[in-house]
Amino acid sequence: MANFLFSVAFGMIMLERTSWYFFVSSLSEDTSSLGSLVFVSALYRHGDRTPVSSYPTDPYNNLSYWPVGWGQLTNIGKNQHYELGQWLRKRYSDVLPKMYSREDIYVRSTDVDRTLMSAASNLAGLYPPEGDQKWNKNIDWQPIPVHTVPESMDEILAGKRPCASYDAELLRVKTSPEMRRYNEEHADLYRYTSEQSGSNIHDPESLEFLCNTLFIEELYNLTLPNWTKSVYPQKMMSVSSYSFTVPAKTRLLQRLKIGPLVRQVIRHMMEKRDGTMKPDYKMTMYSAHDTTVANFLMALGIFDEQSPPYRSLVLVELWKNDQAEYQVKVLYRNSTTHDPYNLAIPGCASVCPLEKFADLLKPVIPVSWEKECKMGIFSDDFTFNSLAIIALMVSGVLAVLLLFSVVFGIAFWRKQKVSSNYYYHQLQQDVS
Repeated sequence: MANFLFSVAFGMIMLERTSWYFFVSSLSEDTSSLGSLVFVSALYRHGDRTPVSSYPTDPYNNLSYWPVGWGQLTNIGKNQHYELGQWLRKRYSDVLPKMYSREDIYVRSTDVDRTLMSAASNLAGLYPPEGDQKWNKNIDWQPIPVHTVPESMDEILAGKRPCASYDAELLRVKTSPEMRRYNEEHADLYRYTSEQSGSNIHDPESLEFLCNTLFIEELYNLTLPNWTKSVYPQKMMSVSSYSFTVPAKTRLLQRLKIGPLVRQVIRHMMEKRDGTMKPDYKMTMYSAHDTTVANFLMALGIFDEQSPPYRSLVLVELWKNDQAEYQVKVLYRNSTTHDPYNLAIPGCASVCPLEKFADLLKPVIPVSWEKECKMGIFSDDFTFNSLAIIALMVSGVLAVLLLFSVVFGIAFWRKQKVSSNYYYHQLQQDVS
């Protein structure tokens, strides 16, 4: 058991270290000149989980190895987020009062078990009950609301609400000469992993699913099949990491996939500055996935093409200095043994004026997400031939008229039939 726990802990540490090289500025710098911190948006990935799915030849394709089920948060994952909540409490003790209040924080999660449970675990560490909030002397915990919406209706965090324009652009990217060349370069890897795993591996995304399963199995001290030795981890990890760039590879993909979240983060900071935020939150917290974190960093132009590890955390802080100027800091925490890294979006310093920050990110913020998702049918981005529009409208009217004619004709025919049969009814006769 001791060896098992050591293996898991060591694996977690190694994962968290994978993307240190990208960032050059740590939080050790003096922040006194920034003034006071007034608002924080926190976006994080869930904690340690079981594999989302297995593969056909997987020797561990059995729930006896994963008793909590596929894709579920583990006890390790719960503890990871409990500790992250404690870290947030320590970091933001001057901003967030110890006593929980619905006026101070708003928490939203994707509608997935592991993200909802991660948020609950995080809040347990952030808000242990104080004073009269202790409702049970035997439990050092209090329930705090975590809001969510079904994934099919969530364009802000899950990014899974249907969007035709996004699907079309993603297809264009996946079939572009660049992606074709990339897939051709890795065709042998796809072919080999397909043959050995029994899965259809044909692009970075499908390889990432397989790679992630192998990673978790290795993390839990399960011996991987011999066929993996020639390709895992180096070859597979490289392509797997690249897969995180594809969903938000272009400005249009970023605008439609993660733009609504970027817009909300910026809108909250603007409202905080203007004194119009109601309730006047001090923090908004988002519990999501590695893809969410990657997409957000892609939109900001600061993604390092490394898979965001468990409980990786993006912080967008709003500061107010002595001149009443508002400035933004973006930080990324992907390790428990190092301070968060300061990130500078292209075109600005790591401490960026709020107005400039918002202006630089305008290209990835949709004006009307729903309208832009409809392939621009009635927007300036797409023009229809006016005669075609008229023809469609006329056709629609004619179709409705035809339907009414058919219904009226059937009703009239039935009435006539009943009326004509009246004369042939047999008369009842008195048999007395």
